[in-house]
Amino acid sequence: MRTGLIACLILSTLAACSPGGRSGSADRTYAPAINPRGEAVDGLVVGHRLMAAGEYELALEAFTRAAGRHGLTGEILTSLGSANLALGRLNQAEDLLRRAVEAEADWAEAWNNLGVVLMERGKTAEAAEVFRRAYALDNGESDAIRDNLRLALAKIENPGYDPDQQQDYALVRLGSGSYLIRRTF
Repeated sequence: MRTGLIACLILSTLAACSPGGRSGSADRTYAPAINPRGEAVDGLVVGHRLMAAGEYELALEAFTRAAGRHGLTGEILTSLGSANLALGRLNQAEDLLRRAVEAEADWAEAWNNLGVVLMERGKTAEAAEVFRRAYALDNGESDAIRDNLRLALAKIENPGYDPDQQQDYALVRLGSGSYLIRRTF
């Protein structure tokens, strides 16, 4: 019995000397401590990062939190619509993006993303008009918007497309980067 007690004391003393535990060693990565008085990262920033990482459901949640903080601005509506589009929720995406272009009628990115939804829903003629408007608002500077307009016009000119053909439409977001939505027929 006494030998077991001594062994237990020795092991607990040695365990206290190990580099594990709460402090950890310098070669390990630990999550940072939570500062309850610290500033939260803006939900828009988090949502855009999650979209870029392909985490669309989490991005939708982040954009929803941002809406609670900033209100339903054109950027928030566009972000919510883009996340819904990426999740395949075309009706919700179209509704949100239509509201976004009403809120900010001169924002090319919102018009482009609405055009992507319309193409996905098979409304090619309306999508081409929406892409034309986005292209004009953007002064022809965005390659993604130009390519989307070309695809829509080509589809109007040749409605007998090959059903096995694959089309790419690019979502555009505010800031650097773009989201790519791949559509297969």
